Amino acid sequence: MKPHKVKQWIHTPIEDEEKFNDEVKKVCDIYADAIELKKSGVHVVSCDEKSGMQALEREITPMTSAHVERQDNSYERHGTQCLIANFDVATGKIVSPTIQETRTENDFEKHIEETIKTDPKAQWVFVMDQLNTHKSESLVLLVARLCELKDIDLGVKGQSGILKNMETRKTFLTNTEHRIRFIYTPKHASWLNQIEI
Repeated sequence: MKPHKVKQWIHTPIEDEEKFNDEVKKVCDIYADAIELKKSGVHVVSCDEKSGMQALEREITPMTSAHVERQDNSYERHGTQCLIANFDVATGKIVSPTIQETRTENDFEKHIEETIKTDPKAQWVFVMDQLNTHKSESLVLLVARLCELKDIDLGVKGQSGILKNMETRKTFLTNTEHRIRFIYTPKHASWLNQIEI
């Protein structure tokens, strides 16, 4: 046995190639259309979290005309933080980043709401991976409220309707008729999400 040897692979086997290709095409098409969509008032945003970032404080001696900036190799730890950020595909700018201690379902829903508040009447398309918080009950409730979908029965989480499970919530959140909608990268292809780059 040689436990120090590890074999890695680039691609996880694709179970349904047609479905995978369709999901990749949706993501690539929205990226290709992002600049034109921006001109018509539609924001195409790539969104993701980076958790477990160490908040370190280092002693820094600023740069002068005679010396480069110097950073001490010792530091003080201030815990960890989670960054939730949006990348505006058309402009290449970061929009409405959130830095906090957690990345719960409610944290993500609040982040999306704060992002939408930057242009509350516009159309929004969020591209993201299939993390469970990206298909949550609170996200469905937010979209229903902001899109003013008052006559729709959302059902009950775990029991019925749109809120029943992640698949039913995903169907609702990806509805192209909604002013605020989501496009999910295929499983094992989060690298299609531009903010990952």
